[in-house]
Amino acid sequence: MNVDGAFALPLAALLAVLLDRLLGEPRRFHPLVGFGRLATWLESRLNRRTAAAGLLAWLLAVGPWLALAWWLRPFAPFAVDTALLWFALGAQSLRRHAEAIAQPLQAGRLAEARRQAGMIVSRETAALDAAGVARAGVESVLENGNDAVFAALFWFAVLGGPGALLLRLANTLDAMWGYRNERYQHFGRVAARFDDLLNWLPARLTALTYAALGKTRQAFHCWRTQAATWDSPNAGPVMASGAGSLGLQLGGAAIYQGAEEIRPLLGAGRPPEAADLARAVGLVRHGLWLWLAVFFLLGLRHA
Repeated sequence: MNVDGAFALPLAALLAVLLDRLLGEPRRFHPLVGFGRLATWLESRLNRRTAAAGLLAWLLAVGPWLALAWWLRPFAPFAVDTALLWFALGAQSLRRHAEAIAQPLQAGRLAEARRQAGMIVSRETAALDAAGVARAGVESVLENGNDAVFAALFWFAVLGGPGALLLRLANTLDAMWGYRNERYQHFGRVAARFDDLLNWLPARLTALTYAALGKTRQAFHCWRTQAATWDSPNAGPVMASGAGSLGLQLGGAAIYQGAEEIRPLLGAGRPPEAADLARAVGLVRHGLWLWLAVFFLLGLRHA
């Protein structure tokens, strides 16, 4: 399919979003499974617990695929861009994960809701009460709204399909190597820094999107006063703005690797409930369509 002109990128973005909505991510033979195995193999061979080794492993993991995408793109730019953005997007997967938590939580099946929450969050969920499960789910939806949706769209707008691919692979390596423990403290530092760098501007655009689609003044206030208290320079603005926009309070105590961590409070209002998972998903979904509208408006202006 050959689509040229100012609307090529917006049309590719729209088609990729529709493919993600209709088909979701591949359930069998997902490319990220193979990439994860490659990353595991590289880490086992190259991890000398130094940042230099981490940089080499990152380049070997990401570089060949990025080069292949740039090489293929001139032959069929519309098809390559569409396929790579579809690969990078996770909006439908985010919705399914949220529903998998919300449905048993609303039905009173707390053990199942805890188990489902444990599949998408890094904290321990076995002892969470219903409010804690809902809070963990809403936090994950808001944060991953940036990582799995808006950051991918941002880099797609900047670099086309290869940009979306770069973002998804960088996020994956950060999730695999970006731990602050003895094994990854130095080796994973490069993956963590690359992910922070690639997400810095998209995270703030995501926070702006959340603020625009809910309780705007409250969202901006929470962003301005609370974001800096969060450990992550990118998750702070996203979650503070999202929580303020929804009128919810997030953060607080959470257990990581057996130790309780008291995290700063984010947002304002009441604690989350099961139904708030759908509200958080709706915030991401509405933001996604807003971004697509902006893409087309920019294409119209360029035309």
